[in-house]
Amino acid sequence: MENGKTGMARRKQKAVLQKKIKFNVQGWTEREGIVMLRNWKDLLKDEEGMGTVEIILIIVVLVGLVLIFKEQITKIVNSIFNKITKQTDKV
Repeated sequence: MENGKTGMARRKQKAVLQKKIKFNVQGWTEREGIVMLRNWKDLLKDEEGMGTVEIILIIVVLVGLVLIFKEQITKIVNSIFNKITKQTDKV
């Protein structure tokens, strides 16, 4: 039984050491690394910036539609202005 406990203790100690080495290689202490990971998780869960992203996506879609249907939109707008011009001439 003592050998099993010693083996588990060694594995835990090795895992802790590997974490410390990982953070130290990047120039962080273990505490700083954990804080950084928590900040990333909070950032990913934060939805305040979603409004801006949604507006940008809507604008991109609208610009794409205008580029695709440019000729049709131009024809419709020209016909509307022609009708307006003809009707104002009557008045």
